[in-house]
Amino acid sequence: MDRHSRRTILWLGFASLLAVPFSFAAPAPALEKRDITIAVGGIGVLYYLPFTIAERRGYFRDEGLNVKIVDFPGGAKALQALVGGSADLVSGSFEHVLQMQAKGQPIQSIVTQGEIPGLALMMPRDKAASWRSPADLKGLKVGVSAPGSGTHLFLNALLAKASLKPDAVSAIGVGTGATAIAALESGQIDALVSVDPSLSVLEKNGTGVAVVDTRKLSDTKAVYGGTYAAGSIYAKTDFIQQNPKTTQAVANAMVRALVWLKQATPQQIVATVPPSFYGKNQAIYQQALSKSMPSYTANGVMTAEAARNVYQSLLASNPALKRVLPEHSYDNRFALQAAKQIAKP
Repeated sequence: MDRHSRRTILWLGFASLLAVPFSFAAPAPALEKRDITIAVGGIGVLYYLPFTIAERRGYFRDEGLNVKIVDFPGGAKALQALVGGSADLVSGSFEHVLQMQAKGQPIQSIVTQGEIPGLALMMPRDKAASWRSPADLKGLKVGVSAPGSGTHLFLNALLAKASLKPDAVSAIGVGTGATAIAALESGQIDALVSVDPSLSVLEKNGTGVAVVDTRKLSDTKAVYGGTYAAGSIYAKTDFIQQNPKTTQAVANAMVRALVWLKQATPQQIVATVPPSFYGKNQAIYQQALSKSMPSYTANGVMTAEAARNVYQSLLASNPALKRVLPEHSYDNRFALQAAKQIAKP
């Protein structure tokens, strides 16, 4: 073989390598558990959009995972699935991680999806006009996605700011999406704690006004003093310890989704999610997306500030949290490793 032929073959080989798309430099290691179940409390809400993106864009599959998603009307039910053993991980509120640690059940977050809650307390226009403070909630019927859910914990935190106990209101589970919207518009409830896109639909319809809003960092700082860990991916500590490669694979997929979200347009996101997420309200959904985009973390890593603010918020209504150390409620190793390896999707 002459020198020219050898150079040609070497160049063709190098060019073929460049033509192969990649996301991670190293081959995926053998997983301890390939088939996993992830529970989620309302998959259509923007609070869990990074999780939806990871699934819809095939990032879990790229990691060698076969993910079964079980959707519940609220995060409390998703948590129950984890505790009961029917789910391996949860896409849920970080508040639940702290609540379970206070009960002596070791659960940790491995990926932080959002650092702004994105929650709001909505009221009909007539009631919102006379709103002064959370003390005005006393005696009202307030809709939450489900009893014990992240929306319910947010409500309890608001009540605590007014020195009110959780039983000062009637918390009613109304789910998310259309059922939550209908509950407020029909007068079944006096107020609603929810997330987008439901919040934006109520605002567009002129039937709801946000009296407490954490969809912007400035509002979140006003309520909590800084960033606030919101949606996360969490699991039992023993699952994480026994399945580190599987846990890493989940983190890889989630961080990849977060990276994609930071560079995606609302139109690209709409084209990715199921049409059932927005129905006939695509324009409103895109508006809600624009509001929600700053809430997502860049790399899934939990900050000490975000964890501490959740802890302080819950402590007022749950003294048992005094025995919990916030820094033990999350494990950043997996998100950090994913962030090191990941390339643009």
